[in-house]
Amino acid sequence: MNGCVLHVVGTRPNFVKAAPVVAALGAAGCDQVLVHTGQHYDARMSDIFFRQLGLPRPDTDLGVGSGSHARQTADLLVALEGELAARAPALVTVYGDVNSTLAAALVAAKLGVPVAHVEAGLRSFDMAMPEEVNRRLVDQLAELLFATSPEAVGHLAREGVAAERIHLVGNPMIDTLLTHLEQFDAAGARAAHRLPERYGVVTLHRPANVDDPQSAAAAARVLADAARHLDLVVPLHPRGRAALSAAGLADTPGVHLLDPLGYVEFMSLVRGAAAVITDSGGVQEETTVLGVPCLTLRTTTERPVTVTHGTNRLVRHGELVPALRKLLDGGGAAPPEGPPLWDGRAGGRIARVITGWLERHG
Repeated sequence: MNGCVLHVVGTRPNFVKAAPVVAALGAAGCDQVLVHTGQHYDARMSDIFFRQLGLPRPDTDLGVGSGSHARQTADLLVALEGELAARAPALVTVYGDVNSTLAAALVAAKLGVPVAHVEAGLRSFDMAMPEEVNRRLVDQLAELLFATSPEAVGHLAREGVAAERIHLVGNPMIDTLLTHLEQFDAAGARAAHRLPERYGVVTLHRPANVDDPQSAAAAARVLADAARHLDLVVPLHPRGRAALSAAGLADTPGVHLLDPLGYVEFMSLVRGAAAVITDSGGVQEETTVLGVPCLTLRTTTERPVTVTHGTNRLVRHGELVPALRKLLDGGGAAPPEGPPLWDGRAGGRIARVITGWLERHG
């Protein structure tokens, strides 16, 4: 086998998805390079994830940091071009749909380096979401497209992607969850944060919910209403902390604001929750496998399998509290099994495809 696989990660969901792929390729003897763009640069959003997930220390940390979409993507393009030119990898592997993912795929395409996209084919059909723009463009550039669900395969086929480039492999984020499942101590997390027996977890970070002051105020109001029925613990991404705090969420009875948490700490809270309120894609998937009812504060989702599976429901602001009350009254039973191939072995499937591709193109 010739040539290395260069992985590009930049945010905490990337780390969770990459960990089982990096581990499986390492077990197969593949030469690998791990590049962290620094899109999430706070230690609570980055360093702790590498330690807890067993990811190797990045070979390079580009330290790009935050900024507007244009500025951040431009900085990523410049930094990644130098890195890829110096490393000359055989394959660049990208994860999810963040700006680091798009920038790495664009740079690789311009340099003639093939791209593998883990979590390909997801579609919300909402082009107002930056992530939807990113994932569509990356899928057009990728040589290997790793899909987490049959719906994703169908989207790619309808967009004209050749069948031999698409691989239904399952969900590597679930590999990570199942690997660490025994570390998720719900009772310990509840005690550490002085929560009642029954509580909910909230994660909000998308622009539609937190960037605009009016949107943040609307989100804060509906969460205040929800907190009258269930104590809510809210680990706040830096993106949303200032806006939601300014909207008064920090002073709301029944709301427990926290700094960002490590993977194990956060998933321990989720495992013991009566319900989760989120706008995150990954959390929709994790709650599906844990059997925790999820209410997604969005009008669309790129992960419809979580809705059809019965564990997740899309809600608008006015629908949130009635839906939460229904769950608390016992209206949210979870199916006993997760979606197809969400079995903890996606990383191995991805590694077998990649090593086979390297052998053919080495």
